[in-house]
Amino acid sequence: MSDIILEMRNISKSFPGVKALDNVNFTVKTGEIHCLVGENGAGKSTLMKVLSGIHKYGSYEGDIIYNGEVMRFHSIRDSENAGISIINQELALIPELSVAENIFFGHEIMKGRLVDWNETIKQAEKYLERVRLKINPRTPMRELRVGSQQLVEIAKSLSKHARLMILDEPTSSLNEEDSENLLNLLRDLKRQGVTIIMISHRLKEVVQIADTVTVLRDGSTICSMDARETPVTMNQIIRNMVGRDMANIYPERREKNIGEVLFSVKDWSAYDHKLNREILHNVSIEVRRGEIVGLAGLMGAGRTELALSIFGNTPGYRITGGKLTMDGQELSLDSPRQAIQHGIGYATEDRKRNGLILIQSIKFNTTFANLEALLKGLVISENEEVVQANRLKESINIKTPSVQQTVLNLSGGNQQKVVLSKWIFAHPRLMILDEPTRGIDVGAKYEIYSLMNEMVSKGMSIIMISSELPEVIGMSDRIYVMCEGRITGEVSGADATEHNIMQLATDTEVV
Repeated sequence: MSDIILEMRNISKSFPGVKALDNVNFTVKTGEIHCLVGENGAGKSTLMKVLSGIHKYGSYEGDIIYNGEVMRFHSIRDSENAGISIINQELALIPELSVAENIFFGHEIMKGRLVDWNETIKQAEKYLERVRLKINPRTPMRELRVGSQQLVEIAKSLSKHARLMILDEPTSSLNEEDSENLLNLLRDLKRQGVTIIMISHRLKEVVQIADTVTVLRDGSTICSMDARETPVTMNQIIRNMVGRDMANIYPERREKNIGEVLFSVKDWSAYDHKLNREILHNVSIEVRRGEIVGLAGLMGAGRTELALSIFGNTPGYRITGGKLTMDGQELSLDSPRQAIQHGIGYATEDRKRNGLILIQSIKFNTTFANLEALLKGLVISENEEVVQANRLKESINIKTPSVQQTVLNLSGGNQQKVVLSKWIFAHPRLMILDEPTRGIDVGAKYEIYSLMNEMVSKGMSIIMISSELPEVIGMSDRIYVMCEGRITGEVSGADATEHNIMQLATDTEVV
C-alpha cells in the first residue's frame, strides 16, 4: 500500500477577476500532520474547499487523487463519505442543541424511523472520551467555552469515521492552555492513524507539531519541507511565505514621544447578572499620549469585559463603581456612540460578527463610524465618501482593486485593515485593539504593527489586548496583567518576559 493518502495535481481555481489557485500541487502522506501555511489570500482555504467538495468538481481544474483513486466531489457530503472531514475556523455547531445532538447532526443513529437516543448518548460518550473532553453529552452546546467546542467538532469528525481531517486555524480563538491541549490531541489522533492537514498562522505551533510544511504564496506552491528529516524553523517558513527575510517580526519605533496621562480608569467594577457575580474588581489603569499599553491575561481574566465597559457597551452587566477620565475630565459613557464622540474607538476581537458589515463594501465599512464628516448639509456626499475610502485604502495598503469590493471577499488581514481604517477615519484619541492580529498571517501582522506604530507616533494612544504573549511583549511600552477580573501587576515593556507575565496572569508563584 502506498504511503501517499492524497495528491492534488495542478489545481487551478478562479473567481471573477482573481485567480485564487494556479497549478497547485499538494501531496500528503498517510498518518502525518501536514501544515499548510501562507499569507492571507495565498489560497490555503480555497485549496481545502476544493478538496472537501465545497468548491465542487467542475468549478476548478486539476485532479484530486485520494487513496489512489481520482475523486470527483460534488458536495461536502461526498468528501465525508470518502473519509475526509473539514473543520472550518467558524465552527459549525448549533448552540441550542446538546453536545450529543451536535456530534451526530446530519448522520443520526436511527432505530427504525426514530432517533435512538440511548445509543446516541452512548456513542457520544465514546467520542468525547477519545478527544479527552469530560462533559455530559446532554450539555447544551451554548454552555461550552470555545476550547471545548473545538473538541466537540473533532469528535463530530471522528463520528463520521474521518481518515483525513482538515483543520482551518484550529487554535486561532484559543488561549495558550487550550491550544496546547488541542495540539496534544492531534498528536494522539496521528498515533491512532488519522491523517491531519492543519492550516495555521501560529508558526510557533507549526514548527512544534508539523511532520511536513507546505507553503503557498499568491495561489502557487512554493515548497514542501520535511520536518522529520531536518527541523523546519520559523525563519524558513516566513522567508518562503513572504518572499523575503524578516529579521524583526515587531517593527521598531524610530522615536517614542510618550506624553502626559491621556486616559485613566480608577477603581472600575462591574457585575454580570447572567453569571450572578462581579466580573471586574476595582480595576485601575492609566494610558499616556503616544503610548501602547498591553493588556495581558488568560481567557476569562476580564480583558474584553473591561474594554467593552470602557467603550460604553455593557451587554448583560452593569458598572458598580469607579470612574473614567479623559484629559482629566470625568466621563459618563452609556453607549458606544458617546464613547466615539469622546474620542474612544474599539476594534473588536471578532471582526466578522461585530467589527464589519460583511455584505457591504469597503467604502461603506470605512466611513460608517463617522458619517457626520461626510455631510454636506443634510446629505452624505458619496463623492467624498469614495475619496476618503480610497485615501485610507492607499495609506494602509488594503489589497483590493476597488473600495466598492464587498468586505466578505477580502482576506482576513485585509478585513482587519478595513476595521482599522474605519477607526482612523473616526479620529479617536484612544484606540482599544482587542486581538488585533487574530487569524492573520505574519506579513499582514507586520503591516498592522507598523500601522500601530504610525498611529501612536501621531499622538494617538492604544490599549492592546492580545492572547499572544510575544506580541504583547514585542509591541507594548507598558503591560497590565489581569487575573479573575483584577489587575495583578504592571510590567514595563523592556522588563517583560513570558515567565513574569504568566506569573501575574495566574496570580501564583511560578518556579
